[in-house]
Amino acid sequence: MENFDKISTILFTQLLFYGPKIALALLVFFAFWVASKVVSNFIMRIAGGAGIDTHIVNLFRQTSKSALLIFGGVTALGTAGINVSGLVAGLGLLGFAIGFALKDALSNLLSGVLILIYQPFKVGEEVEVAGLKGVVTNIDLRYTTLKGESEVFLIPNSTLFTKPITISSEDKMLKK
Repeated sequence: MENFDKISTILFTQLLFYGPKIALALLVFFAFWVASKVVSNFIMRIAGGAGIDTHIVNLFRQTSKSALLIFGGVTALGTAGINVSGLVAGLGLLGFAIGFALKDALSNLLSGVLILIYQPFKVGEEVEVAGLKGVVTNIDLRYTTLKGESEVFLIPNSTLFTKPITISSEDKMLKK
């Protein structure tokens, strides 16, 4: 019985010491969670009025939401008294390694976002890039699909963003 009293006293003391820190950490994380919801709704509202492509809106919305939740989690752990400097350094190194490993995929993704934003060509227009000619049938975040005379070309968006593009649509020429 004496051991039980010692253990319960130690547990009660630890709870009194760490309880407020844990409660504050949960409150901080909850505040970041609410902020991520508000920012997500704000992006949807702004993008809806601007007529931006839904793929881009969802990409920005998910990225901002994830970034706020990760930042909130790290902040909450720091508030709880956990040393997060090693965690932050590890996240930085992890981000660098992933970015370096996925360099080409990220290049295609960012090029796709920029193509969808600037819209140098649209679905249905005939374009020629890197010696390939065809009608644009789909613009994705990673590839743009061209339908040639007898074949279909999947062109990485980074190629479309860095190589000269010839647009054969008369409507495009009349607008400029």
